[in-house]
This record gives sequence, C-alpha cells and structure tokens, in this order.
Amino acid sequence: MQYDIIIAGGGMVGSTLACLLGNAGKRVAVLEAHAPAPFAATDPYDLRVSAISRASQRALVNAGAWQGVVARRACAYEAMQVWDATGSGQIRFDAADLGEADLGHIVENRVIQCALLDAIQALDNVDLYCPDKLAAFEVGADSVKVQLHSGTTLQAQLLVGADGAQSKVRQLAGISLATNDYGQKGLVCVVQTELSHQDTAWQRFMPSGPLAFLPLSDGSSSIVWTLPADRADAMLLLSDADFCREVAQALDYRLGEVTAVGERAAFSLRGRHAEPYIQPRLALVGDAAHTIHPLAGQGVNLGIKDALGLAEQLLKSSGDVGSVAVLRAYERARRGDNVLTQKAMEGFRLLFGNTLAPWKILRNTGLSLVNRLDFVKYQIAKQAMGI
Repeated sequence: MQYDIIIAGGGMVGSTLACLLGNAGKRVAVLEAHAPAPFAATDPYDLRVSAISRASQRALVNAGAWQGVVARRACAYEAMQVWDATGSGQIRFDAADLGEADLGHIVENRVIQCALLDAIQALDNVDLYCPDKLAAFEVGADSVKVQLHSGTTLQAQLLVGADGAQSKVRQLAGISLATNDYGQKGLVCVVQTELSHQDTAWQRFMPSGPLAFLPLSDGSSSIVWTLPADRADAMLLLSDADFCREVAQALDYRLGEVTAVGERAAFSLRGRHAEPYIQPRLALVGDAAHTIHPLAGQGVNLGIKDALGLAEQLLKSSGDVGSVAVLRAYERARRGDNVLTQKAMEGFRLLFGNTLAPWKILRNTGLSLVNRLDFVKYQIAKQAMGI
C-alpha cells in the first residue's frame, strides 16, 4: 500500500499528527500494537492522566477529537496552588485573573486516545493498522518501505516514529539517545479527600520531590508523587490506611484527610533526548524524541507541539514531505523548545531538592515575590497555557 506518511505509534501524539494530516488531505497509515480499552462512564479513573494546556486543547479541536474528549470526561481546573514545604513561599494562579474560564483540563490518557481513535476512523484517507506494529524499514532515494509484524508491506515518502520512549523506529535508525536517570519514581493513584479540591491543581515541593493533586470531575484527585525510587517502592507496599495518612501529611492537609485510595503504581523517571530528531525520510516526535521530568506536567503538551510543528512543515511543503530540507525545518522549530523545557524541569528539580539554607531562602523569597508581581506571574501562566 502507498501512503504519503506512515506513523509508527497511535498514542496521543501519533494519533493527533495523523488527524491533523488526514484533515488536510494527506494519505496516512497509523501503526498501533494496542487499541485503547473501550471507555464507559462508569469505569474507574485511569492511573495515567495528563494536564492538557490550552494550546494542546486547540490542537485536539483541530484534530477533530476534543468534542469526543469532553463527551467522555475531563475536568477543567480553574486555579493552581504551588508552595514550598521548607518555608512560606507560595504562588497561586487563577484563571479568572487572566480573563479565562480555566487554566487547562485534567484528562485520562485513555480518554484522549479513544477520542482520537474515533477521529481517525472518521477519516477515509487515514488507515489504522491495529493490532500491528513496525518490524523493519528500508529507506530508499524516493520512499521508505515499512514491513509490519503481520507481514504487510507499506510504502511512503516519510516514516514518523511516535512509538514512545522505547521507540523501535529510533533504535532501528541507530539514532543516539542521551539519558539522565533521576533515581526517582513517579507514584500515581486516585484518591478521595475530606475537603473539595475546588477545581484547583495543588502542588507541594519537598526535598524528596513534588507531590501534585490534580482534580477529577467526580471530586476525587489524581496524584503524582515524585519520590526516591526505594521510597516509592515502599509506599506501594503500605496498607491503604497507612498510605492515606502519608499522602495527606505530605500535602500538608490542604485537602484534609485522604479518605480512600485506589490502585497504586510507580514508574521510573528518566530524561531522554534523541540526537538528531531526523534522518532522510524519518522523523521522531513526542517521547520517541524526548522525555522530561513530570513535575510541571508538560510531557504530553511538548509531544503535541511536536505533532503541530511537524504537521505545519509537511503541509507547507508542495513537494516531497520526506526531504531533508522539510524535516530540518521541523527539527529547528522544535529542538530548542524541547531542550529548554527539559533543562528547566531539571533545574527546578535540583532547586527544590536542595536543603541548604541559602537555597531555601532563595526559592521561598522567589515564589513569594513572583506571586506579588501580577504581570510576571500571569505572563508565566500564559506561556504555560499557550495563549
């Protein structure tokens, strides 16, 4: 089969890219090993959620998926409260002060994937190969030939690796990967609290790592707790009652007692960056190209910005979308932003993890100062929102 673009990976980033290109008339193949489980409103909340920025929301609108997201479930958050556990420094962002209805939405990853799958299936010029995945590829002068595990052979001008942090496309291409193991794990679960979350995202920075409570539409909260790897593993073994006490104390009882907890899981945290993002007839997007520390929840938003950036360059091209000139324009547009965000997150991790007195004073004074400087504070908010 002949296509313009083949996308290996039908997750949030790959499917967003497929819809953006498909809506513009490109012939696209999407390879995905596992379809998302069907969604029902009575399902418990998934462990993995994303804080979707306004810029990512616009991308999902353009992809034809946002209506499907909100028809399932999503929670708009109207404020964000951040504070330092070692002092009095804190900062609060309110959507109302920006003249906005919200700062973003907390959405389960599966909900986004299901909505994007619906959007893909509505496009006659986008074919989904699922369950199937890339086995090998061969780059020629004018095209790339892709062999699937099923034995099917596809051909296109461009192959896009959107197949996650362990990208098969990246590995087969021999693209190097700089890795920074943070020695931490992100512990995730859904909890019920004594007090309302007030449609607010709460984040407390502690020397061991940040704890975030993200609001869900039924009044519960999805938590992401960054901990040293051994401590995260120990937290998984606690009884529900003991865990509830630990996490309520860690949030400084801002939402009162934690009254119930669901399934818990923990995943290792590593920063990764591919060098380069492109080769002739090949491009990487999302986690295949980079992963960052989750302390500001920007991972999926960066990936969707990759999808937007690549789609923009491909749709501007009147000729060969797999040409090095087109792909270099994409890499130039995205690498700087991704590197800057990755380094900023690592810098915040080190700053808030430092227990020396001068650093405590610096970060607490800085938080409180920025909180009083409305113009600076809301420029930061607008940048994060993409408005």
